[in-house]
Amino acid sequence: MRCFVAIDPPAGVRAAIAAVQGAVRAAAGAADVRWVDPAAVHLTLKFLGEVAEGRTPAVVEALRMVGAGACPLALAVGGVGAFPSPRRARVVWIGVTAGAPGLALLATAVDRGLAGMGFVPEARAFSGHLTIGRVRSAHGRLAAAIEGAARDQIGTWTARELVLYRSHLRPAGAVHEVLARLPLAVADA
Repeated sequence: MRCFVAIDPPAGVRAAIAAVQGAVRAAAGAADVRWVDPAAVHLTLKFLGEVAEGRTPAVVEALRMVGAGACPLALAVGGVGAFPSPRRARVVWIGVTAGAPGLALLATAVDRGLAGMGFVPEARAFSGHLTIGRVRSAHGRLAAAIEGAARDQIGTWTARELVLYRSHLRPAGAVHEVLARLPLAVADA
């Protein structure tokens, strides 16, 4: 089964993300983008790929240990961008505007916690973001919509758990199933 580790934004932040996503979508014109359901938007810390069902308890335990050694994270998100760039967009995202260093440390801890199980650590530097769309064809005004999107803060929250997800691939987009929620257990300073 395809799995990944993430942090979920709360409902209020998801609602604000939906509003920003709607504005970009309306401004993008005929761009062919598969927009992510705001209810499924998340901050991916690590994509695990295929995980045998029998390995899931060990993955959960490793993530439980990572969470037990981590503090809750104050996060803020805002601004719209694209990978690799607005003019050649493949992914449309909302960025992390506060808490990025702590988020990167948590992603590194997840990497280290799972490395002993054969999950290859990321070679690229961590770039925290919330994917709001996957571009199939950028026809239309997508670059202008991304560049013209508000750069304001969209929302803030304190992340208090890691989430292990299973991803079911469907023609209309992936459906995510929660396999485990693991608290970030070190008390706030």
